[in-house]
Amino acid sequence: MAAVAANAEDLRDTLMAAHLPTDDLAEDGRHFFRFSQGRETVGFGGLELYGASALLRSVVVISDKRGLGFGHAIALDLLAAAHENGADTVYLLTDSAAPFFHELGFRSIARNEAPAAILATRQAAALCPASAALMVRSLPA
Repeated sequence: MAAVAANAEDLRDTLMAAHLPTDDLAEDGRHFFRFSQGRETVGFGGLELYGASALLRSVVVISDKRGLGFGHAIALDLLAAAHENGADTVYLLTDSAAPFFHELGFRSIARNEAPAAILATRQAAALCPASAALMVRSLPA
């Protein structure tokens, strides 16, 4: 896992190909990471940190690397990074990957159950449709 600039062309292209939001990549508070196997990029992921809460975002595996377990590894690495940075709860929004995140211990919640800081993110307030599932997972102490 290595930090990647929000303006990295391959990050933006990969997110766009997966139909994930790119409009707010360069805004303050976003942290994006490249995940590699050897010298080859296998995917990307991001975090927004809000004190004890974090927003997991932009988890994507390069199309020809899907189905090999990289998505789980990326998500777990991001959860560990959130925990290392003081988060005890991680939220995410998804249109289509709820079953994937359910396997990782996330559960769906109503929007009014999330903290104001999460609901105020561009992801929650504007970029993800109201139909997107809001999910949460507590991190071990």
